[in-house]
Amino acid sequence: MYDRLVQQQLTELLAQFPAVALLGPRQTGKTTLAFTQLKAHPGALYLDLELPSAQRQLDDPEAFFMAHPNQLVILDEVQRLPGIFSILRGVIDQRRRGGQAEAQFLLLGSASGVLLQQSSESLAGRIAQLELTPFQAQELFNETTPPADLNALWVRGGFPLSWLARSDAMSMTWRDAFISTYLEKDIPAMGPRIPATTLRRLWTMLAHNQGELLDQSKLASALAVSGQTVSRYIDLLCDLMLVRRLPAWSGNVGKRLVRAPKVYVRDSGLVHALLGLHSLDSVLGHPVAGSSWEGFVIEQLICAAPAAQVSFYRTSHGAEVDLVLEFRDGQTWVIEIKRSSAPTVTKGFYLAAADLKASRKIEVAPVAQPYPMKEGIEVMGPLEATRLLAAYAQSS
Repeated sequence: MYDRLVQQQLTELLAQFPAVALLGPRQTGKTTLAFTQLKAHPGALYLDLELPSAQRQLDDPEAFFMAHPNQLVILDEVQRLPGIFSILRGVIDQRRRGGQAEAQFLLLGSASGVLLQQSSESLAGRIAQLELTPFQAQELFNETTPPADLNALWVRGGFPLSWLARSDAMSMTWRDAFISTYLEKDIPAMGPRIPATTLRRLWTMLAHNQGELLDQSKLASALAVSGQTVSRYIDLLCDLMLVRRLPAWSGNVGKRLVRAPKVYVRDSGLVHALLGLHSLDSVLGHPVAGSSWEGFVIEQLICAAPAAQVSFYRTSHGAEVDLVLEFRDGQTWVIEIKRSSAPTVTKGFYLAAADLKASRKIEVAPVAQPYPMKEGIEVMGPLEATRLLAAYAQSS
């Protein structure tokens, strides 16, 4: 088993908060990570709320929780019981008033928007939230990792069963099944009545347009639906943590800024599965290669600095940077991402760095060793960049 980046943080938050929500798409390893807590908490209970037998145990949830006052209770797929959050609040507050040990709950969910809204309304100040993503490069590799391994992660994506498959063909088979299961079972089970064929077409179109500005009218025309319907479908995919809307930077620099967000399918392996790209050669020979690599690196960087405010920057006059990271201490890092092993820096990057008064300028590319460029630009590989970001984020 690989050590997950959030593992220690999960243990620390469980010691600090009466409830912790661990969020992430299906098959990212939430249940596996939760089971490590079963070993650390003797007598802990695990309920999978997709099972009717588990749901029957919670016919009277207040009585059930009060009957297990000093035990960790793990509720998997907690979005299945949306009314549970107000009950948890009552149980937690009752124990606080009675001076007893606080109830301890670990809530696992695969629909972030639903859970964040419900928990923020009912459990404000009582719950901490963590996101478990698919495998990240810094969880799998060390400083001596050859480029071929990083390319394999890019092609297959980070879902554990896709990454650990014995061959590229088996990895692709798993990803195809994963996509079909989401479209035909998981999404309908959440309630939305969305034709699976329409949602697959939209998901595939987003993969083709990886990293481009969101143009809802263009997508709506291609799908023969309204712009509001497209927006609702994309909201759903973002809620399931399968798609990311990267917002445009929105400060005041006296320039005419692009306001539309960029849209990325978050896992590169799903991008390639949606486009039918089975191997590194097929990915490199496809027009999506550069934007797929960009999305792959962006996910690594955002995961390394989860508390930073993230955006991209583009003006009508050509200033542009792929990723802007704004830290709580006032530092602003600008990052450009290139697939080339001999990357160059465009004039637009220099202009964007000057507009944003960037404190650090980084170009991420598949280079063997980091090296400096003029005007303080640092060139480095994805692994070096994520480790640099993670170290800074922990210290700031």
